[in-house]
Amino acid sequence: MEGAPKSFVWATAFLVPMTAVTPVVPPCEPTSEGVIVAELWQVTKSFGGTLPCLHRVNLQLRRGEFYFLTGASGSGKSTLLKLLCGQVRPDQGIVRLFGEEVNPQQDRRMAQLRRRLGVIFQDFKLLGDRSVAENVAFALLVRGIPKAEIQQRVQTALKLVGLSHKANANPQSLSGGEQQRVSIARAIVGGPELLLADEPTGNLDPQTSQQILALLHRLHQHGLTVLFTTHDLALTRLVPHRILHLHHGKLEPLTHP
Repeated sequence: MEGAPKSFVWATAFLVPMTAVTPVVPPCEPTSEGVIVAELWQVTKSFGGTLPCLHRVNLQLRRGEFYFLTGASGSGKSTLLKLLCGQVRPDQGIVRLFGEEVNPQQDRRMAQLRRRLGVIFQDFKLLGDRSVAENVAFALLVRGIPKAEIQQRVQTALKLVGLSHKANANPQSLSGGEQQRVSIARAIVGGPELLLADEPTGNLDPQTSQQILALLHRLHQHGLTVLFTTHDLALTRLVPHRILHLHHGKLEPLTHP
């Protein structure tokens, strides 16, 4: 079975290890501030408009950090995440994940890299014809993981997000906050090294937004690297973090709390 490397530090605190395999990606080069898990170098991306969505962006994400990526709607936040996921290619520049250049045209290689990512969406993207547990299990099923292991990992992920009692429910019967918790469980069930959260609180009320942020911060405290995009600056004051700010397609200086 092909899968992600076993040695996920954060995942071992919660999730049973995946079947051991030889890592398919060479270790990222360490720096004085830690291992780089994702990198953009001089990246420009446009979609046919007069101004690029991103212009000569340089970015390094280091293992174990919690990053907020802020900016107004249309500032390029979602485009940056799509570049990291390999959904789109840059017009110029280089995107790297775990030390390897991202190339969406290399389907097999991208599938292996994406297994080391977890992604959360603003609109949840849950399957309405499947139960909560089936939604969480779906990505593991297509990877050919044994059913007994899938069941154990799904149970653990749902317990982490406080939804064990909703395993057999239809996602459409849940509140917005509960649906986002399902999407978080789905994102972490494979034991990712980097979690990309694209406006995960954008459709939620302030109290529920804080609960979702607290959950993601708890996962981060156990070693998961998180990139959390938001236009809500109030959220950035609630947890220790680093801030990246996009303005008119350009990345402004990173700051500390």
